[in-house]
Amino acid sequence: MSKLPFPVYDADNHLYEPEEAFTRHLPDRYAKDFFFVEVKGRKKLVIDGQLSAYIPNPTFEVVAAPGAYEVWYRGENKDNLTLREMAGKPMRPPEEWRNGEGRLKTLDKQGVHAALMFPTLASVIEERLGHKGDVASALFHALNQWLDDEWGFAREERLFSVGMVNLTNVDKAVAEVDYLISRGVRAIGIRPAPVPLLVGSTSFGFEQFDPFWARVAEANLLVCLHASDSGYDKITKWWTGGQGEFEAFTRNAFSETMDFLGRPIADSLSSLICHGVFKRHPNLRVASIENGSSWLTPLIRRLEMAYGRLPGQFHEHPRDTFQRHVFVAPFYEDDLEEVKSVLPVERILFGSDFPHPEGTHEPLDYVDEFDTLNADEQEKIFCTNLKGLLEGKRN
Repeated sequence: MSKLPFPVYDADNHLYEPEEAFTRHLPDRYAKDFFFVEVKGRKKLVIDGQLSAYIPNPTFEVVAAPGAYEVWYRGENKDNLTLREMAGKPMRPPEEWRNGEGRLKTLDKQGVHAALMFPTLASVIEERLGHKGDVASALFHALNQWLDDEWGFAREERLFSVGMVNLTNVDKAVAEVDYLISRGVRAIGIRPAPVPLLVGSTSFGFEQFDPFWARVAEANLLVCLHASDSGYDKITKWWTGGQGEFEAFTRNAFSETMDFLGRPIADSLSSLICHGVFKRHPNLRVASIENGSSWLTPLIRRLEMAYGRLPGQFHEHPRDTFQRHVFVAPFYEDDLEEVKSVLPVERILFGSDFPHPEGTHEPLDYVDEFDTLNADEQEKIFCTNLKGLLEGKRN
């Protein structure tokens, strides 16, 4: 039962996709761009001809338990364990985690009324395909069709699956949004990263992407910038000369100081503000999910300084733009009072990351972490802020 006297809305729940999530509806011409192979008795994923180790077990037959990495993310690893050691014995995800009806029962047990449901494997796709937007778009469309088949996009007004959209081809992105709208979607996900092009990359804040933003704003959809592989591991390689891709269990002191979450989301939100998206689309609302909040205060300060130096390049103070359009879901280990000092409580969301090992053991363990909130603040963060977004409210 809920610890709280109101329906809880969780901005960050995950599903563990089976193989068929991407392959059931994928046209045959893309079969060589995305497939599973067996390596030493274990299924692995091949994308664009490259074997990926980004997600060690891409079929999610076994996973680390919820909350397994909590000590790591609190910075309290007194026993000097590796992430693999901290994960302990892998568990098989209960069947109720892997289908819509079962997940509703899980929410009931946890005292959570509704949740945004993010795919897990989708985070690996775009960085490995680069400018091949036709392939990424096809994979996301296949995933979205599977989500519609198996989960729905607003199941009983409680499970809100997030439709994934690739932006390399703007026309295809708009078509995907139209498809998702026809299926009842309330929230869409885009990668917090520059958009790959045939040559180089570009900001999704530029006017060439306005048809996409206009359609999203017109439909009152929530845009979720969820943590993904945004390609920022390249920064580590600038310093270390490393090769290959980021691997989940391989960490060192230098890589831990590189802000792989904070830099992509801060840069992405900067692009939306500085390149004028919110001026041109004033109804747009964007949520930062599973990026924490340690980047928030430094970003606000940099925006304030940019405004002080170049006020003519903003239509209003960027702090005001941020506070009107952007929602943030802090981590349990973050300083909530610091978040509140730069962001109105009306723009803070609760996101548990369940059932991933980076989150807490149970979603509502967050209530104890956010114990400085008064009753009104608590209801906004755990309920009405996300509820209003999913109902299309724009306050």
